[in-house]
Amino acid sequence: MSSKVQSKGSKAKDHQPSAQESLPLLEANAEAIHFLNSLRQEELLMLFFSETLVMVSDAGEPQGELTIEVQRGKYKDQFGVMAYFPFVHAFSRGFMDKILCGNSILGYLSWKLEVVEQHNQEFIKFHVLPMERKMSLLKQDDQLAVTRIIKEGEEVKTEVTFFPWRSIAGFVSQAANLVLLRVMAWRQTVPSNARFLALDTEGKLCYSTYQGLGSQTIQVGHQQVEVFIVEQTVHSEQGIPVSCQFYLLSDGHLAKRIQVGSPGCCMITKVPILREEDDIEPHPVFEKKPLVWEEDMELYSRFVARKEELRLSHNSYLQQHPEAQALISDFLLFLLLRQPADVVTFAAEYFGPFAMRRPPTPALRSSNRPCPFHELEPEGLEGEEG
Repeated sequence: MSSKVQSKGSKAKDHQPSAQESLPLLEANAEAIHFLNSLRQEELLMLFFSETLVMVSDAGEPQGELTIEVQRGKYKDQFGVMAYFPFVHAFSRGFMDKILCGNSILGYLSWKLEVVEQHNQEFIKFHVLPMERKMSLLKQDDQLAVTRIIKEGEEVKTEVTFFPWRSIAGFVSQAANLVLLRVMAWRQTVPSNARFLALDTEGKLCYSTYQGLGSQTIQVGHQQVEVFIVEQTVHSEQGIPVSCQFYLLSDGHLAKRIQVGSPGCCMITKVPILREEDDIEPHPVFEKKPLVWEEDMELYSRFVARKEELRLSHNSYLQQHPEAQALISDFLLFLLLRQPADVVTFAAEYFGPFAMRRPPTPALRSSNRPCPFHELEPEGLEGEEG
């Protein structure tokens, strides 16, 4: 269940049970959650682009512009960790019945289109009582904080609502909706019977549904293009449903948007260059073949040259140090005379007296024969021997 805190001006009101809290818990269905879980990062990267539409009246007169941009943005969370997330920026500004109005959305999303942070602002410059609405969504640990600020004239009303994160699985924010529509256009499909969660204009949790209305050919400038039509409906629990129809090109570009029941629409004036998925060729596979270097004249020549180089180097060293050859000859002669069973221990005992760190031989020999490998033991263990 959600919890809510309200304040008006600088005075806080006592908490009152809201209609939102008295309603049964809303949940997205399995079809909606499955669709969100099917999203792939590679797919979303193909949908990163910006677009601009013209707001026109019923008479076809331009009234303003709508710009939507989806890109890859850096986001630093509350712990200071930097990560890359999809970033959405949408902005509209125009006139409605000769009254200036506008709307902006800034949002960071996860790669499953979960809201990380989002800020909305809407204003209408009425001559008598200007109105401005702001809404902020912020993921905080295991909950989503929703802050709404409504300013009418000089009166300011603030409302904060907290939703447990586990209770809003399948929630689609306004920023996520703009990306989700591009996904549906790219796939040319709408999830059947999917019921998502959303927030209505009053900040109340409600259902959001999408319906495919098929394909249609529309006129854009001097060109005819085929569009895929998706209708989104936000089912407010307290007000009437609000529906928008989106006419989408095959790569996710928005060609036209109509809010059902509102005058005018938004549409493009020029067909953009459609994006296509890159054909990724498989990496070439090179079969490993055995290397018969003796049959390769270049490799064999290098081997012979290196062998001769080492032979000359060894002979030169032995000529400069004749004592090395005499020492090895004496050891081999002594080894063949004794013929010990343990050659390694015999060699250690033979070369032991040449060690610089070897302790002096005691004047009186002990019956306990010293270990020839004593110098190889860790120094930390020498003091423990009794």
